[in-house]
Amino acid sequence: MRFILKSKIILLFKYLIIFAILLISYFRTKSPINYKYSEGVNTVTGIITKYNKKEDYNLIEVISKEKIRVNVYDNTEYMLGDKVLITGNINYINKPSNFNMFRYDLYMMSKGIKYSMNASSIKVIKKNNNMFYKLKYKFLKHASTYKKDAYLKALLLGDNNISNNQKKKYQILGISHLFSLSGMHVSYMIGILLFIFKKLKKDSLGKILITIFLIFYLFLTDFSPSLIRSTLLVIVFFYIKYIKKDDLLLIIFCFLLIINPYYLYNPGFLYSFIISYVFILFLNNNHNNYLNGLLKSSIMAFLVSLPITLYLFYEINIVSIITNIIFIPLFSFVIFPFTIITYFIPILDYIYNIVINMFESLVSFVSCYSLIINFPRVSIIIYFIYEFLIYIFYKTKSKQAILVFIILLFIHYNYYNFFSMDNIVTFDVDQGDSILINLNHNKNNILIDTGGKVGSLTSRYVGNIIIPYLKSKGIKKIGYLIISHGDYDHMGEAINLVNNFKVEKVIFNCGPNNDLEKELIKVLDKKKIPYYSCIKELNIDKNKLYFLQTKEYDNENDNSNFIFTELGGYKFMFMGDASVTTEKEILYKYNLPDIDVLKVGHHGSKTSSSKEFINEINPKYSIISVGKNNRYGHPNKEVLDNLKDSKIYRTDNQGSIMFKIKNNKLKIETCSP
Repeated sequence: MRFILKSKIILLFKYLIIFAILLISYFRTKSPINYKYSEGVNTVTGIITKYNKKEDYNLIEVISKEKIRVNVYDNTEYMLGDKVLITGNINYINKPSNFNMFRYDLYMMSKGIKYSMNASSIKVIKKNNNMFYKLKYKFLKHASTYKKDAYLKALLLGDNNISNNQKKKYQILGISHLFSLSGMHVSYMIGILLFIFKKLKKDSLGKILITIFLIFYLFLTDFSPSLIRSTLLVIVFFYIKYIKKDDLLLIIFCFLLIINPYYLYNPGFLYSFIISYVFILFLNNNHNNYLNGLLKSSIMAFLVSLPITLYLFYEINIVSIITNIIFIPLFSFVIFPFTIITYFIPILDYIYNIVINMFESLVSFVSCYSLIINFPRVSIIIYFIYEFLIYIFYKTKSKQAILVFIILLFIHYNYYNFFSMDNIVTFDVDQGDSILINLNHNKNNILIDTGGKVGSLTSRYVGNIIIPYLKSKGIKKIGYLIISHGDYDHMGEAINLVNNFKVEKVIFNCGPNNDLEKELIKVLDKKKIPYYSCIKELNIDKNKLYFLQTKEYDNENDNSNFIFTELGGYKFMFMGDASVTTEKEILYKYNLPDIDVLKVGHHGSKTSSSKEFINEINPKYSIISVGKNNRYGHPNKEVLDNLKDSKIYRTDNQGSIMFKIKNNKLKIETCSP
């Protein structure tokens, strides 16, 4: 009895230490960051430690006073280890300027990177003479000679350049972990080496050489956290046999957090440790039936990674339990071994290319049958409770734990149906507009514009900002997409939105459709989404949106939808890019009341927001959606003077701006970068 009590006290003490280290690490990440470089144009001398060729630019990392990530817009190929002189614009990697986004800044801090830099010139001042960098360069260069070099680099060297489209499919299927260097990769390599040394009867020498190889492999792979975990586990177990695996894993976990608390924000680190820990703690590796063991492992991995996935990505794919049963053996016995073999036997490159193409085709086919469920983001405490309940269940087989888990999951899924308020969010989409009006417990959602960056071929705002935010709020559809007018910075990503999110109806402004609007209409016709033009009002339950501008002008800006509405007792006006001409017409036609919240016209351009108009509507709060350091000089000083009696919010300064209305009370939140 005393022994059992003593064991429980030791166990409790162990978990209290881990909790304390987690808490200390969290608060350490909240401390002010010490920058050794200032923002702006700088000249930096440093050593190139990483080189990555992208489609339209090259990405390098240099070590100087601190590590800097540099974007290079030329075709010059640089050698690892070269000492270079770089001139360019240094920027701090700041926190996201939109709500509920992935904390990329903290993730980069887990890699020791605080800065990004756009290089205007690079000069090699000393060629590399470091043997280790030469070896690393040769390994990377060798992988680049293959047709499917992205897979070779990702699976062997941790340099993941697989296309974003393909990565998204892997994420949907829940098999992204297969492409992160981890224990599986190390186990294969060590297994091969141990087999060789055992045949040579050189076990002791083998352990020493394997230790040296693993340390060098960490250098090759830029010290990936999941590889550090598996490497330290192996090395310690080579020489110290009496430590239990689960205790050793927790020691390594705490050790790494003490070294770098920002690992808390590295998904690979979190997934790697929590899945490894439960496998060690709960799963019996002596399964009589391989498929039964694989199913049990897949369910376990799904459950313990569920809270992390929900917190980071707001959705889960139920089918991922099955897809892991399909893809883990395929990956373990075909893809990864063949990757190793092909790397050393180049003649197999053609066959490897066929195998990868077949693998991608299978992934595309299976991803069509996904069952994705969206969960909004809630308090982080809820995600810890999930993990605790999973632990209790596997420790005690308690049915009550499962029941509480299911009830909590149900409440989580319906959170904004139970606890909700009207929200009006102005997204920070640089020099553009995008505003979400979220009404009536997520049943009615209106998106005014999508933003869009001229010349950008990627879904920058829809894919990285708008859709993630919608998911984080449990929003599953857009009832109305309102296009204020046909300029690219307002509707450039409308097609991306319609193709990737459920949109029920679309409303255009008055006047003839331009080419951009016609392209969107083609997609709407194909998807059978109804659309309307030049409407006067929109009734949504107890709310009404009045479209004040119904006259046709000879330019797109003056034809902007000019919207007035009252929400929760507060009056809002959204002006698109309407100019002074439109403002005069509106003043002539309507007796406008004082406005609580004004979305300022045309990003604060001097062509809008005349003194006469602003004095008439007398806004209490003014929102200017504008890009930082934009080339147009928006917002104009004269406009700011006209708005001086209102409280001005700017997306370039405050980031995304949220107006919350509950019980006829208005609360304002910003997301300053």
